[in-house]
Amino acid sequence: MLSVEDVHTYYGDSYVLQGVSLHVAKGMVTALLGRNGMGKTTLIRTVIGSVRPRRGRILFKGMDVTNMPSYDRARNGMGLVPQGRRIFRSLSVRENLIVGAFREGGDWNLEKTYGLFPRLKERIDHPGSKLSGGEQQMLAIARAMMQNPELLLMDEPTEGLAPVLVRALRDIILRLKGEGFPILLVEQHMPLAISVADCIHVLSKGRVVYSGTPKELQENEEIKARFLGI
Repeated sequence: MLSVEDVHTYYGDSYVLQGVSLHVAKGMVTALLGRNGMGKTTLIRTVIGSVRPRRGRILFKGMDVTNMPSYDRARNGMGLVPQGRRIFRSLSVRENLIVGAFREGGDWNLEKTYGLFPRLKERIDHPGSKLSGGEQQMLAIARAMMQNPELLLMDEPTEGLAPVLVRALRDIILRLKGEGFPILLVEQHMPLAISVADCIHVLSKGRVVYSGTPKELQENEEIKARFLGI
């Protein structure tokens, strides 16, 4: 579904991604862990197209999308849940969701979305600015699903959430995974990643320094201590 092949990304002269490669298969959750400033969000931005790599390739559904604009990647089926949620705070819940429904095909509509997020249905006419942090995160995910994506990119979805909301988010990710959605999940919350992912990569200073199953990472004390501070 998604292949990132030897990607090198810069911000000006700052060399951020230094040859990153990973793969997300259909129905698979691939998680990317790492401390702050290691390049995780830059990878998401490179995949969605808001920054371009100087070297390497990004393949999506077999197509080389390395130089494709972000809006075309979205039209082709990439859905993004950005870091910081970035909902439209002046728009209502319903209006935020309708904005996301620009891609035809698939069965994600308001009814199905409210079934996954019943709390949003209760807040349907509330502006985004009046939602709690957890509700805003739900809305960011729901808006991405209204696009009927074929791949979901999630950038730090647990940021700032209370433990009870992290558990609720885990259940949502598992439900989407059960429906066959491939997900690239960027996270710092290792317990969440271990509970939902099929494969985990650890990023440090722009390089993948470890790849393995959740169980293998859980048992690798050296990697956890050296690169995750655990």
